[in-house]
Amino acid sequence: TMGNWLVNHWFSAAVIAAWLGINIFLFTYYFLFFDRDEQYFYTRAILGSALAWARASAKCLNFNSMLILLPVCRNLLSFLRGTCSCCRRTLRKQLDHNLTFHKLVAYTLALLTAVHTIAHLFNLERYNQSQQATDGSLPAVLSKMHLQGSNKWLNPIHSNETTVEYVAFTTIPGLTGVIITLALILMVTSSTEFIRRNYFEVFWYTHHLFLVYFAGLVIHGIAGLVRGQTQQSMAEVHPYHCAEYLTQRDQNCTHDCCKDPEFGGIPAESWKWVLAPIILYVFERILRIWRAQQKVVVTKVVMHPARVLELQMQKKGFRMEVGQYIFVNCPAISPLEWHPFTLTSAPEEDFFSIHVRVAGDWTERLIDTFQLETPRIEVDGPFGTASEDVFQYEVAMLVGAGIGVTPFASILKSIWYKFQQSDQNLKTKKIYFYWLCRDTGAFAWFNDLLASLEQKMAESGKADFLTYRLFLTGWDNSIANNVALRFDTATDTVTGLRQKTIFGRPMWNMEFAAVAAAHPRSVVGVFLCGPEALAKSLQKSCHQHSSLDPRKVKFYFNKENF
Repeated sequence: TMGNWLVNHWFSAAVIAAWLGINIFLFTYYFLFFDRDEQYFYTRAILGSALAWARASAKCLNFNSMLILLPVCRNLLSFLRGTCSCCRRTLRKQLDHNLTFHKLVAYTLALLTAVHTIAHLFNLERYNQSQQATDGSLPAVLSKMHLQGSNKWLNPIHSNETTVEYVAFTTIPGLTGVIITLALILMVTSSTEFIRRNYFEVFWYTHHLFLVYFAGLVIHGIAGLVRGQTQQSMAEVHPYHCAEYLTQRDQNCTHDCCKDPEFGGIPAESWKWVLAPIILYVFERILRIWRAQQKVVVTKVVMHPARVLELQMQKKGFRMEVGQYIFVNCPAISPLEWHPFTLTSAPEEDFFSIHVRVAGDWTERLIDTFQLETPRIEVDGPFGTASEDVFQYEVAMLVGAGIGVTPFASILKSIWYKFQQSDQNLKTKKIYFYWLCRDTGAFAWFNDLLASLEQKMAESGKADFLTYRLFLTGWDNSIANNVALRFDTATDTVTGLRQKTIFGRPMWNMEFAAVAAAHPRSVVGVFLCGPEALAKSLQKSCHQHSSLDPRKVKFYFNKENF
């Protein structure tokens, strides 16, 4: 199983291994550097190993802050997908893991922030203790160095009244540290699956705190509060020879170590790490604004049952692939909010369409607005995801859960058009389609599409090309009674389609075994748009039912990412 995963995801595995390796290297290298380097001998005398913990985590924070923006440059990723269209599909497919990598980097930032903050709390406490100490020890002597001259100080705390809170809220590193930590906490907590699905606006606005995060990060190290001995001072009074004389100095000193050591701050360097990604991201945003300005004409508005709104649109130069998505903005509702929607039209049609259901305030207001008038719409995209690869597989298993059926509306329509035009590029010989749905209301708009496809395929003698199963996962007694009464009818009670609705959840092992038996030598693409739990069980089935023999059946798993 692990072998199969590595074959399918070698690129993802290589990226994660490289990322992990660089993190481990940076942390270890700088931990040892600050823990052993003679330049920080005196700094360690006050701070101990907390210095190394703070500095090593800071390096890794810089590295991960550099990476966090790259996976969300969606135009950049689209461009990469385009340029490697000649690459193997496994490589292109892995660009769809962009959001997974983005989350991984984000959680790492949160962990490193905790390490960095805790280390600095220890540092402040030790600075404080050393400043207040009167025992003539090395930390106590070093903490009084600020009395000797302006660049002699090593301990940033110069008075006994200074508290940890005072440093945290009045110095640049303290204040920016507090602000960027709060920004990070808010961003991480508001981006859970639940909030993104149900309160997209909360996620959208909170995530723009990344501007505060980067501004704070760049300013954070400017004051140079953590200091080390300067190179010149090291040459004159090396700590290994001279440290002992600091604590026992007499007035008329004559030896080499009479001169006080001098200290300098560590130069701020976060900006060097994040400058390039910030410039790239600025380009990305400019490109989005430019693309959004192009005029969109809404050609048709259809209100389906269960409050599902269908918008058919046209835009000059708009070219889509199957299963892509667009970002939509309605300035009348909010000039800032952009929401992702999967395209439900086929590339062969002369319009592009989306289906919108109520999921949060914005969609509710969009549906209400369109029932009264046709407001101006802005569109950014389209952006590519896994399902445009669907025609590359001889056999495709399509699994849609609830509204996750939308990319498959596009695929099924497109396949039908390709059939009509007897397209030579269509490698697909057979499609298995599974739709899992909680209630019958959501079936309505898709139902019409399936019914017309069913009819067209039967007319052209291709009825066996598409096998589909509709699983009703939430049903009540009235449906059950209706089904019991009309069980012998040729079409389905719930959907009016020829193939019966199945009540309950699919037994994936049986479904996969049946497909493997029917196509013993095929490469089968498994495409899902649905929840994470379903993804896990499908992935497991793909591994279990793929043959180790390269000539026999193989299942490849693809998932939509939003």
